Amino acid sequence: MTVSDSIEQRVRERLESVGAEYEMFEIDPDFADTAQFCEKYGFPLEKSGNTIVVASKRGQKKYCACIVAATDRLDVNKRVKGLMEVSRASFASADETMELTGMMIGGVTPFGLPDDLPIYVDAKLRDLDYVILGGGSRSFKLKMPPPELEKLSNLEFIEGLSLPPRGV
Repeated sequence: MTVSDSIEQRVRERLESVGAEYEMFEIDPDFADTAQFCEKYGFPLEKSGNTIVVASKRGQKKYCACIVAATDRLDVNKRVKGLMEVSRASFASADETMELTGMMIGGVTPFGLPDDLPIYVDAKLRDLDYVILGGGSRSFKLKMPPPELEKLSNLEFIEGLSLPPRGV
């Protein structure tokens, strides 16, 4: 069993254990990054969510995961920093993300993250009929109604988690 096989199995087990309604589909890993995925597979960017791991930059190391629409920017400097109760925060590096989650950027999903990791989701996503998320590896994506995310006990929908794209 490869590392990606074990991640995919962990994600499926987590989805099943919480009774989530979802579709999982295989994709070309070269198109796992959101914009390329949407273009290749015909999904709108506004219905795709990016799961981003954020790390504190001072003091005791803290992490959280945030999900925002692919069309928006995560408000790390104000909203996330406040939620984490830290003075400085930024995106976790690819290495930090892999070490913490076992997942590569482009495949990170809230299903399969550590149970003690806070997960914040932009409340705007709740209004969508579906959202596309990473499937645990760069070879899979998940499609689900956003309310299914609430089946994760460490997940919270947050108003104002994102900012509009630059220049808007």
